Amino acid sequence: MIHPMLEKYAKVLVNYCLEIKKGDTFLIQGNMLSEPLIKAVYKEAVTNGAHPLVLVNFEGQNNIFFNYASEEQLSYESPFMRYLYENVDAVLNILGSYNTKALSNVDPEKIKKRNLAATELREIFNERAAAGELKWNICQYPTLADAQEASMSLEEYEEFVFQACHLDKDDPVKYWLEFGERLKEIADYLNGVEELHFVSEDTDLRCRVKGRTWIPEMGKENYPGGEVFTGPIEDSVEGQIRFSFPGIFQGREIEDIRLTFEQGKVVKATAAKGEELLQALLDTDEGARYVGEIAIGCNYGITRFSRNMLFDEKIGGTIHLAIGASYPETGGKNKSTIHWDMLCDMKNSGVIYADGKKIYENGQFLI
Repeated sequence: MIHPMLEKYAKVLVNYCLEIKKGDTFLIQGNMLSEPLIKAVYKEAVTNGAHPLVLVNFEGQNNIFFNYASEEQLSYESPFMRYLYENVDAVLNILGSYNTKALSNVDPEKIKKRNLAATELREIFNERAAAGELKWNICQYPTLADAQEASMSLEEYEEFVFQACHLDKDDPVKYWLEFGERLKEIADYLNGVEELHFVSEDTDLRCRVKGRTWIPEMGKENYPGGEVFTGPIEDSVEGQIRFSFPGIFQGREIEDIRLTFEQGKVVKATAAKGEELLQALLDTDEGARYVGEIAIGCNYGITRFSRNMLFDEKIGGTIHLAIGASYPETGGKNKSTIHWDMLCDMKNSGVIYADGKKIYENGQFLI
């Protein structure tokens, strides 16, 4: 029997987020721990007349691979995944961890090689998504490991996830449609802006965005949604930024990250903890030292940091910046094998100027 809240979750994912229709080919990915939500999504997709395919991972699968894979295996691109990414109509990735620290001791060079091997797959995925040929979404199934990472009990974390997704409301879709109109208003305004200036504690950063497209994320590609984002002009980012929340990369924390940019490129980077990993990430490839995304969190239903960027980057009153790959639909041109988000709190004296006009203060838009 499927839990009523998961049935509700699945209906929103299938019918609102991905708009799965009769005849759609639909790839559902997750792990065995997220089976209850996979089952609910699968049922809803079949009911809609779609053709769902489920791919699941088992506990420890990634560790076995990285511990025993040869150089050839690390560099292998799966023709099966290529076929799927080139042909399916929709993809849903359901997050949910057995162990958030599982890859903490894996050699970063192995992870780098694996990421490089998947470069063409990511490009196929992103290009089809930007062209409107592929619908996709990432969501979260609450697990004990993710609850522990967020310093919550499992019951508290379940409530956190459902509230962040506004599944506690009688009609979540109505909420997202109404909230989406506000996000569209913000994005429309920003689409007329040439330069942005971000100021907060230890942060004074400028970038140009003229000609780039701001996307209102209304839960269609991330669920929950609640941000507006774009790709800044690559060589325009100037100044410094301090990220007030830890940067999380594959379960490893990097604390008090400070970056300095000149002509779009990171020229100085420090961290109070995890600086070696920070430097390694910036040296992943040429594009890793440039900004692929700048975004503003607008989901005030997310009230606490959970060490999960699916939620944290949407926190109302924050901005985030991602080094690495741009999303093609924004007009961003930066290419990299990574896309890594870092979060900056703007609720305490944070200000955003658009072409010299103050449009945002203390975590709230003034427009």
